[in-house]
Amino acid sequence: MSFLDRVRACHGFRPSEFRRFVVAGAPVGWVLPAFAEALRPHREVFSVSETEVRLSDALRDFEARTQAVHRVLEELVRTKVLRKLRREAYPVGTGWGREPLLTVDRAVVPLFGIEAYGIHVNGIVRTNDGLKLWVGRRARDKATAPGKLDHLVAGGHPHGISLADNLVKEAQEEANIPEALARKAVPAGAVSYRLRNEEGLRNDILFIYDLEVPEEFSPRNTDGEVEEFFLWPVGQVMQVLRDTDEFKFNVALVLVDFLIRNGLIAPDDPDYEALVHGRVRGWGEG
Repeated sequence: MSFLDRVRACHGFRPSEFRRFVVAGAPVGWVLPAFAEALRPHREVFSVSETEVRLSDALRDFEARTQAVHRVLEELVRTKVLRKLRREAYPVGTGWGREPLLTVDRAVVPLFGIEAYGIHVNGIVRTNDGLKLWVGRRARDKATAPGKLDHLVAGGHPHGISLADNLVKEAQEEANIPEALARKAVPAGAVSYRLRNEEGLRNDILFIYDLEVPEEFSPRNTDGEVEEFFLWPVGQVMQVLRDTDEFKFNVALVLVDFLIRNGLIAPDDPDYEALVHGRVRGWGEG
């Protein structure tokens, strides 16, 4: 195994396997054929062809689109096409910073293959013994990547909240980090990937923050989603990341970014160029 294996695991998108999802004339996502066919009977909301799934142009504004799609999703839950909804709204649009065209429930974001956003926080401790990182282990009952290693704080970014406020909320829930400390997190860039999974397409942009915490701070989970925390020397983080698949797949991508930014993976590494390119969506697609 290698760092490059971890990066490659985040990419696996083949457009030919999907149908385009189109809203108000704009392509906004990707739908697998099976889910497209499940939407076909709902002709008042979706028009389904062999190449695309188009939201009805009769739905002319944000509220009308959101409500119509939600009614279809509720029906799909009732008929057991979908298991359940998560009651958390995620924006659907043509790019970050643009007005969303509608929102959909978080549970179906991969099914529609829409661009989704998240925040990942590197919890950094500088000690006399060197650089250390806080690592969390996800709860064993999590729906996604149960028991895998994770960041100090990480979470999806829903509609209607700023990144800064979402970071504060997630920091409190996941690690009991006081607001004053959480707001010291420094934006450090972003990574992106497209990966087909059993649900559909993970089409994600992750905004990265670095947060230096004092040595005496110990995180404590408050929402039941993190089983335990470890404070590891960066060398141990690198070894586990490189030699195992213990880290959640997208966490590995963010950690590779951290190691590159801090000179811990250097240009003399034979995989350096591929690792740098692999942090951005598009590498490895075909």
